[in-house]
Amino acid sequence: MTAPIAIQLYSVRELTQNDFEGVVRKIADIGYVGVEPAGFPGTTPEDAASLFRELGLEVPSAHTKLPLGENERPVLDAMAAIGCTRIIASGSRDRFATLDGVKAVCDEFNAANAVAQANGLTLGYHNHWWEYQPVEGHMPYKVMLDRLSPEVFFQIDTYWVKVAGLDPVDIIKEMGARAPLLHIKDGPGVPDEPMVAVGGGVMDLPAVIKAAAPTAEWHIVELDHCATDMMEAVEQSYAYLISKGLSRGNR
Repeated sequence: MTAPIAIQLYSVRELTQNDFEGVVRKIADIGYVGVEPAGFPGTTPEDAASLFRELGLEVPSAHTKLPLGENERPVLDAMAAIGCTRIIASGSRDRFATLDGVKAVCDEFNAANAVAQANGLTLGYHNHWWEYQPVEGHMPYKVMLDRLSPEVFFQIDTYWVKVAGLDPVDIIKEMGARAPLLHIKDGPGVPDEPMVAVGGGVMDLPAVIKAAAPTAEWHIVELDHCATDMMEAVEQSYAYLISKGLSRGNR
């Protein structure tokens, strides 16, 4: 069955700061089935949850801080408010400069995973390109596959894998069921260049989505920065994925 399409709200962060409700209503009107929050700019988790329910938007996952120390209670409370059980975080680029740094990230995620598991949540890791470039003779993502607790899943950002010089199809097949969520984006394939609407860049998305068909539960569009108007790109991305039969939407 074709996986449903969601939008990572980080894409429209500058717009939601001043009009969270209006932007989310537009996203629902476009036809997105779900939203993936990354914080709640201009609103609260409680108000966002009410809006999502009104619009029938699912919340398959959310990007949060790790639920450790002073961040533990706020993360747990926010996820309870929006009814989301999958939380996702990343490791910063500087921590992937050494093998010891990679291992330290894994240890931190394992500690956060214990908190997540104890509170009915599942923790995932979202990659950038640095997890897929060698460090001291090791590929960081392979170290992570071995060192992270088996309950920790991976949200494969297919574009950043491509930017790193690897084929996201191969990574999807390698990770299998451990990668139930995909981030879908497009662009020139260069780290610091702006992205474009999905379907307008270098990504072979039909091949990517075909490879993920047995395991991907959601296709989540994310454009970190865009060369064009962001809302237009969000709408064009939806239109491309739906018109090609790659994702399932509400329109």
